[in-house]
Amino acid sequence: MAFLFRNKSKTDLAKPAKDVLSRLWQSPPPPQKRLKDEKRMLIQRVETDSSPEQVAHLVNSMIQEDLLYLLAHSIHLLPFESRKDCQSIFSYVFRFKPANGLFPDPPAMSYIIHQRPEVIVELCRGYARKESAMPCGVVLREMLKQYEEVAAIILYDESHENERATSVDEIDLRDSPVQSGHGVFWNFFSWIENGAFEVSTDAFTTFRELLTRHKQLLALYLERNFDLFFQQYNTVLVQSSSYVTKRQSIKLLGELLLDRANYNVMTQYVESGDHLKTCMTLLKDDRKMVQYEGFHVFKVFVANPHKSPPVQRILLNNRDRLLRFLPSFLEDRTEDEQFMDEKSFLIRQIEGIRPAPS
Repeated sequence: MAFLFRNKSKTDLAKPAKDVLSRLWQSPPPPQKRLKDEKRMLIQRVETDSSPEQVAHLVNSMIQEDLLYLLAHSIHLLPFESRKDCQSIFSYVFRFKPANGLFPDPPAMSYIIHQRPEVIVELCRGYARKESAMPCGVVLREMLKQYEEVAAIILYDESHENERATSVDEIDLRDSPVQSGHGVFWNFFSWIENGAFEVSTDAFTTFRELLTRHKQLLALYLERNFDLFFQQYNTVLVQSSSYVTKRQSIKLLGELLLDRANYNVMTQYVESGDHLKTCMTLLKDDRKMVQYEGFHVFKVFVANPHKSPPVQRILLNNRDRLLRFLPSFLEDRTEDEQFMDEKSFLIRQIEGIRPAPS
């Protein structure tokens, strides 16, 4: 995609677009017809006379006029088609690199990462409204796939609305303080649990991307913020009243624990007797897929050769009940050979649990 204006030069668009977005916050907002007219002025299809130099000049103008922040901040006020156009603008601008090859990264991405991280935070806050959730989510996931710095800003920023956000240059991954739980990242738990279905689903997709794409970054973050993260994760997501959220969250938890990059996190998680109790409750859920995903977390506790005293005690106290329960657990999954093998392995491990010698 490129940008053209039929009756204006390409260097003239950013300033009028900024004025349009500023007027959206007025009461009453601009008439719908005018908004549509201004939208057409903002984005046009590519025409053959659009040169890379003109596009580069336009992207630079958008940066200078702070148009990217205004788009992220105002997207929920726009009509449906205009929101899709904003999504396209972000997608194009964040990928565009001038033909001169002087910039290793797209200038717009470098700008928001180092100087205007509020753009990233505002895109996250798009989940607070159903109108902006999905277009903002698409943009966020595109950025997260390419840039670890975007993930770092989302994880470590603790600014409030209308405050300056944390740039990537201000983040010390090795010596960062424990999070307060008030930053934009922690809002994902509420957006997933309390949002409308389409908002919750999209927010979880972005949340998953954030937790699985840049593994070393995430591992350091979870180690530093272990207690707060898993208290939120287990209470809000794993015990969610929404079947979809509950199932997806348990599955993601199993993936996180089994990822080698999270080894230290896994060993700390399976030391907790409370975590084991939560997991054993999932095995008794009346929904088979919840049971199945819970099993893949439970097996990490049982297979751990260095069980903590609380975990050892819980397994020992429940040994006989588990040995009665597991043989018929999800017994209809006979074609799932890996599951059947893992279940047999766990039964043998539990059979071998004995009280410590006095």
